[in-house]
Formats: sequence, structure tokens, C-alpha cells
Amino acid sequence: MANIDGNFRTKVVPVAIPSDANVIFGMTHFIKTVEDLYEALVTSSPTLKFGIAFCEASQQRLIRTDGNDEDLIEMAAKAAFDVGCGHSFFIYLREGFPINVLNQIKNVPEVCRIFCATANPLQVIVAETRQGRGVMGVIDGETPMGVETEDHKKERIEFLRKIGYKR
Repeated sequence: MANIDGNFRTKVVPVAIPSDANVIFGMTHFIKTVEDLYEALVTSSPTLKFGIAFCEASQQRLIRTDGNDEDLIEMAAKAAFDVGCGHSFFIYLREGFPINVLNQIKNVPEVCRIFCATANPLQVIVAETRQGRGVMGVIDGETPMGVETEDHKKERIEFLRKIGYKR
């Protein structure tokens, strides 16, 4: 953790994501978030596997969890604990993708922001003061290595059709 001055520090927190999973990381504002996110996810797809963890920012300050897959719930809880920023949440997904559920999650009334939805390597940049921690930003994936060529465009278009996202 870098100490900017006596009252403010920054830290980079890596978030582990298994190769067969995706993560959605966001900010919300109310304890009932866990139940509302559960309802949004469970009604989006009968095959979706997920785990949710929400960092309570007041009262008992617990990490609240729910989901339909114990391993994903544990991963979400670990990420939430490691990042430790009040009112943030993690959703780990399998057998579905963020694109399938992002609109439902964004429409949960207490969801304020989605920081990222990814399967890439993820780091959260955290600020810490005497009061607590806050999210400064995320590092989602790696730095680009160039600009796509016509061959790359063709590969991208073929890939999207192969996985069923384009006709």
C-alpha cells in the first residue's frame, strides 16, 4: 500500500477469476442488494450459475452473500473481503456471460455503478483513509498491442458468429 500522506493510502488488489468464469464488479447502496441481485440473476437464465457478495458499509459491516453455486459464492466473498470497499459487490458467473445479465443488474434500483464485467485479469485500485476504503478504478486485462488489421476484423466477425452472438 502506497502512503500518499498520513491519512490516505492506495493499494492494488488483484481479483482471482477462474478460466471458466466471469466477474461483474459494481457499487450499490442498500442492504437488500443481495436479494435483489439474486432475483435479477436467477430469473435471467435457468442454467446460470452464480455467486454474489456485497460489502455492507454500516451497522454490522458484514459481507452479505447469496447465489446458487457454493464455489462461486466463496470466490465472490473472498474478492469482496480482499477489496473491502463499502457498498461494493462482486458477482461471479458460470454457464452464462455478463452480456446476458448486465441490463438486469443495471436495472436493480439500488445499483449505482458497474465498474467492470470481465473474464480478464482484474485489479482494483483502492484508496484507504481512516474512515474506510473506496474504489478508485479498475485495471481490466492488459495493454493493447496494436490496431486490428482487416484479417483481425475478419477473425473477430467469424468468432462472434461461431459463439452465436451474430448471424
